[in-house]
Amino acid sequence: MNLFFTILTCAVVFAGVVVPSFAETVLDEITVRGQQEPAQEESLTVREIRESPARDMGEAIKSIEGVSCVRKGAIANDPVIRGFQKDNINVLVDGVRIHGACPSRMDPPSFHVDFAEVEKVRVVKGPYDLANPGSMGGMIDVTTRKPRQGWGGDLALTYGSWDTINASAIGSYGGDRLDALLGYAYKYSGVPEAGNGKLITDVYSATSPNRYRSNAVDSHAYEINTGWVKVGFKPTANSRTDLAYTYQDADHVLYPYLKMDADYDRTNRLNWNYSIKDISATLREVKLQTYWDRVGHLMDDRLRMSSNPTPAIKRPYSMQTDARTEVIGGKASTTLKLGQGEFNGGVDYYNRNWDALNQRAGYFAYRTLNMIPDVYVDNFGIHGEYEYPLASMLRIKGGIRGDFTWVKADHGNTLVPAGTNTDFQNVSANLQLTYAPVKGLDLYLGLGRGTRTPDPEELYIDVPAAAPAVSWKGNPALKSTVNHQADLGMKFSGERFYLSASLFYSDLTDYVNFYSVSSTVKSYQNIHASMWGAELGSQIALPLDIYLKGALTYTEGENLSSGRPLSEIPPLRGMVAIRYDNGVFFAELAENLTREQDLVDSGLNEQRTGGWATTDFKLGYSFRTFSFFAGVNNIFDKYYFSHLSYLRDPFASGVGVKIPENGRNFYLTATYRF
Repeated sequence: MNLFFTILTCAVVFAGVVVPSFAETVLDEITVRGQQEPAQEESLTVREIRESPARDMGEAIKSIEGVSCVRKGAIANDPVIRGFQKDNINVLVDGVRIHGACPSRMDPPSFHVDFAEVEKVRVVKGPYDLANPGSMGGMIDVTTRKPRQGWGGDLALTYGSWDTINASAIGSYGGDRLDALLGYAYKYSGVPEAGNGKLITDVYSATSPNRYRSNAVDSHAYEINTGWVKVGFKPTANSRTDLAYTYQDADHVLYPYLKMDADYDRTNRLNWNYSIKDISATLREVKLQTYWDRVGHLMDDRLRMSSNPTPAIKRPYSMQTDARTEVIGGKASTTLKLGQGEFNGGVDYYNRNWDALNQRAGYFAYRTLNMIPDVYVDNFGIHGEYEYPLASMLRIKGGIRGDFTWVKADHGNTLVPAGTNTDFQNVSANLQLTYAPVKGLDLYLGLGRGTRTPDPEELYIDVPAAAPAVSWKGNPALKSTVNHQADLGMKFSGERFYLSASLFYSDLTDYVNFYSVSSTVKSYQNIHASMWGAELGSQIALPLDIYLKGALTYTEGENLSSGRPLSEIPPLRGMVAIRYDNGVFFAELAENLTREQDLVDSGLNEQRTGGWATTDFKLGYSFRTFSFFAGVNNIFDKYYFSHLSYLRDPFASGVGVKIPENGRNFYLTATYRF
């Protein structure tokens, strides 16, 4: 395995010595990635989105260097950027802040946008987004589709293993002043099988109360309906306003990673934008935005053996959580031309409410507990950035952001009384230098300070239990986490090849870490930690319409307070692919490799995960307005585990359950665009 990674590194670097030609769209990607994307950013291209069989956005973006995901079931993959996850990164949809309602993150923010809605995904690595609060470790910015000029539409249907169905229909109209878009998507899947031939729901022992009932172990894994509408209007030649609404209904979503499954998730997103450009020589643009979203989430264990009737279990479930979260927010920003440079600044505000009610047969006979005690978070922020050309080849960009946050628990629980409140004041800033000594080469240095406040779960969650069961407690005394980070990187692109490399180091003060207080209590604490890592990516054109693509990603984290490795850090990962693409037909073969992860947190009884290698193949054909794609992932039916996809959960005792990755699976996709 180590030998292969050495060979892979050489192959990726070899990109810079080959010069030839292939399909126009792939050449365009090389230009965009090398010359138009900032050095600290990566993105999924339109082609990659169109070809992807991903069930959700979290699964799709793990192909980007430095990005991985936590997988709890067949869908709802939770993104991770360089080891930063959960509230350490931001996930925005058209600039809208959205949160999941489940305390165990069954429904991460990325779950609440259907992949059929997505036009582009931009990933910012590190604390270099100052326009939004909380982008301490990075940001994922999802841009949804916009109406095309004239009348048009898109139809897409994917069918795959385990009766997986991804279907979508989009219609749009774009006129000189008025445009509109209407879309619908449907997703369904049975339970995937792992490489050993067993269902991923069949991971518990025959005596475990968490195992699925015989009539549920092979039930469908999820069923999701999503509809959206977007209407835009141009009052003047230099201004635009649009209003967008999305409703998502997810039912019967299985999460073998956890002790419960989701009965449903109901999501509403509403977003209004207004912008006006070229107001004067100095005032280049003004943007206004308001948004609202709400998520309802119900989960229980009625599909598990733990809900079998007993004198104490008198309902269809032994435990249930009913959770709700709602966000209302707004932004105002402006772009000013000041001298030879450009200033971007603005203000923003959001209010989030999060309430989760838990009932358990073993806790005072289904007494309702304020698991998340109706917590309100108010955040006001102000930010400004200035970019200036120091010389023809050297640019500097710097900025600062201030946030004022107030958190209040309207209800009480056994941890805190009603009315408990706290507040935080945070300052974020960064300085970025970009040097372009020759055409196509950018050298990049970034120094950043990112911050984020503890979330309501980390502060106030309360799931009491009688020993020897494990209680899950928040910590109201938590401080804000501060990330001081340095980045060094380069991007080089020619007409037919692209190479990127980056290094980063993060010093984390008051990092919020999950830990065992005792054998019966788990909670959160502030620690001193560090993370560092590197990424290498390349895309090369060869003769005869062939191209190569390769990537390497490594991250390491350390709990400096205890001298142990940080938990939930992805191991060394690599990918190499060869593709034939003449613009009409393509075929691609990819090898994915991950080294074992033996840097584990013994304080959480985290276990090592073995390395693995899988092979994927896909092909596609386009004819006029039709496109067809087919592929097989994990061709050799490898049985393996992702290090991030096993339970380090407050309810677990001993070693947490590991969820295997999917075995060999195929997919067929047909699209029609008119």
